[in-house]
Order: sequence, then structure tokens, then C-alpha cells
Amino acid sequence: MTTTRNYRAFMGMGGVPEQDRPIAYLWERRLHWLMVAVALLTLPAFYLEISQQSGFFRHIGQMLDLIILVAFIAEFIWMHHVVEQKSLYVLHNWLNLLIIFGAAISLTGIEGEWLPLARLFRLAYVSLMIARLLGSVRNLFTPGATPYLLGWAAIIMLLSGGGFYWLEPTVHSYSQGLWLAFTTGATVGYGDLVPTTDASRLFAAAIVVLGFAMLSVVTASIAAFFIGEDEKKMRIELHHDIRELREEVQKLRAELHAHRELENRRHHAEK
Repeated sequence: MTTTRNYRAFMGMGGVPEQDRPIAYLWERRLHWLMVAVALLTLPAFYLEISQQSGFFRHIGQMLDLIILVAFIAEFIWMHHVVEQKSLYVLHNWLNLLIIFGAAISLTGIEGEWLPLARLFRLAYVSLMIARLLGSVRNLFTPGATPYLLGWAAIIMLLSGGGFYWLEPTVHSYSQGLWLAFTTGATVGYGDLVPTTDASRLFAAAIVVLGFAMLSVVTASIAAFFIGEDEKKMRIELHHDIRELREEVQKLRAELHAHRELENRRHHAEK
């Protein structure tokens, strides 16, 4: 456990340091899934801003970046307030500072000759956010996480359908976008609908990666569920055996005590 925590701290995802205040661990658990949901907003924000669409959709992307920026700043400030080892918390969670910096740069809207550099930085920023997401899925490999995983998979699929509807000109309805998202994420590829623009192809590549990731995590979670059920049965049987063993030990002690009392009485009677 200590080795894993040290590795996560090295990667900038250490969370609350060891032997800190209990309230810090409580708030870390409370904010975990909220920040995962905020991190997922990075993908639609990225594709809305690289799709070369102006007006409404670009403003939505910028609004999502603003939400990400405000959420991560608020989380970092609050967690820094509740933890006792403040300097160590900053050192173990430097990835959050990079994400805040990346979200702030994304809101500047750099154009002109700096546009390629800005897009490269945005890709790096999205990669950092994906790293944060991957670091957060450690809690998904538990027996009770399967319903949450299925819910997140459904949400991602619904958002992906909207993404294809916005980015792909051959998709003329949300249902078609949802179908393309499903066939892409499941790596089926029937060929009735295919990405034709650079933005939709890049989006499809991300959906394929997410599809593989979600399928792997769901499979692992289901396996953990069945393994957890077996472990639960073993624990119940073990507790039952321990209880019986304790009862037998108590009976033996009682019999031994009675035998000693009887021997003492015989010894006194002989005297």
C-alpha cells in the first residue's frame, strides 16, 4: 500500500498524505466522483473547440473549460484548507496544478501563428486530465462498483452520440450519432456510418480507446464482484469455524476446571 501511494504521489495523484486528519480523507471521498465527472468534461470541451465551429458550440466548449477551471481551483483550495500537511499535499498533487494551468490557458483563445502551439498544449492538457481520470479508477475495481461503471458507460455513450452529431456532417440525427458511437466504442464498425472529417475521426479514435478502457474496467469489476462473493462466503465460513472453535475451547476449559476441582477435593479428602 505504501509503495502504491508513493508511486501515485510521484505521478502527482497522491491525494491526502498518510496519517493526516480524518476530515481530509472524508472530503477526499466526497469529492472523488464529482471531480471525475468534471474531468470527463475535458473531452467534449476539447472536441467542440477543435471542430472549427464558431458561435454556439465554441462558446459551449469555452464554458466547459471555465467549469473545469473553477471546479479544480475550488477543490484544490478546499482540500489544502482541510489537510494538516499542506506542503506535502501540494507536492503530492502537482498534477492538479498543471490541470488548473492548462484550463486557464485554454480559456485565452490563442489564435494566429500561435494556434498550432496552443493546440499542442491543449492535447497535453487533455492527456494530463486523462491521466487524472485513470488515477481515479482505482476505486472501480471493487465488488460494488459495477452499477456505477455501467452508469458511467451509459453517460459516456450518450455524450459520444451528441459529439458525433455535432462533429460528423453525415450524421443527421442524434440517434445516428448514438449508433455511430456504439459501433465505434464496441469496435464493431459495420460501415453504415463512418467518420469523414478530421475532427470526427479524432473523436472516434478517442471513443475506441474509451470503449476498450470501459470494457476492460467493467469486466474487471464483474470479476471482482464474483471473487468478492466467494471471499464473503469464505469469511462467513471462517467466522463460523472460529466461533465453533471458541465454544469448544470454552467447553474444554470448563471441563478442565471441573476436573481440577474434583482432583483438589479428592486430594483434601485423602488428607
